[in-house]
Amino acid sequence: MGDSWERARRVLAGAGLPPDALAGVRPLSGGTYNTVEELLLTDGSRYVLKIPPAPAVPGLRHERRLLVSEADFCAGAAEAGVPAPRAVSVGGDTSVPYLLMIACPGESWTEADPADGERAELRTELGRQVARLHRVTGPGFGYPSGALGPLAPDWRTAFTVMTDAVLADARDHGARLPRPVGEVAAVIRSAAGALDEVTVPVLVHFDLWPGNILVERPAAGEARIGGLIDGERMFWGDPLADFVSLALFGDIRADQAFLAGYAEAGGRVAGGPAARARLALYRAYLYLIMLTETIPRAVGDERERWVQDTVAPELEAALDEIGDLC
Repeated sequence: MGDSWERARRVLAGAGLPPDALAGVRPLSGGTYNTVEELLLTDGSRYVLKIPPAPAVPGLRHERRLLVSEADFCAGAAEAGVPAPRAVSVGGDTSVPYLLMIACPGESWTEADPADGERAELRTELGRQVARLHRVTGPGFGYPSGALGPLAPDWRTAFTVMTDAVLADARDHGARLPRPVGEVAAVIRSAAGALDEVTVPVLVHFDLWPGNILVERPAAGEARIGGLIDGERMFWGDPLADFVSLALFGDIRADQAFLAGYAEAGGRVAGGPAARARLALYRAYLYLIMLTETIPRAVGDERERWVQDTVAPELEAALDEIGDLC
């Protein structure tokens, strides 16, 4: 499609927007897979354009057709009344796939760096929003993109497909895991029975770390959540899975403000040994992705050291917890 400006004009035209109104194209940082650009129009409106890498670029099995999943997240968030980008045009099945969305206001939580007086209220608001997302249900379990096959009728089947895929990626790419792939697979299989408690497939963002939570500060008024972004990793599954990135490397039970908002909006946090086992499974799944993706991403030495020093021990701890519980 040519350079960024020409590509942006063609996408705008395809979405029924005036291509001559394009006033600026700005690359956005923070993403690790798709190319992300902000499109500014002459009337001041802002859009976000996502373009996946070329098919020849290596990635993980679940990363195929990510933009299809993100469009589903946008639709689910709109259904739930949760601030998030709104999909305008999806070219997921074209020769040059893309996703065009209306941008959300604000800056990432990490950039906004809320003050102590703001943080509790923002986390409470976030809890309400996540609870509303978890009221949105899907037609089956798994990734809506179809990257790993069709949706499954039960969560145990879907999650087994998901973990088998990332373990195959780890084997194929030679990822540095704290245990052999076969041993990791055996530990995960030992807890499969805990997944049977999940009978309703709900919308799970699965990437709600602070970088994907926008904080808006209106000219008049208190800081608020401007949007939940980058929903490309979403799947239909267990709501508990969202608590992993929401408390990355931590314990959601320590976030009382979030839990208060979650309960206020009707969210229920499952308890008991089976729920603890599932949380450990979801931590293990996320950490497997984080460890494995460093190879096809060809991250630098500094990032690789951080992943090995920070993520690998967390995977080991999650596997130990699964072993203790199951």
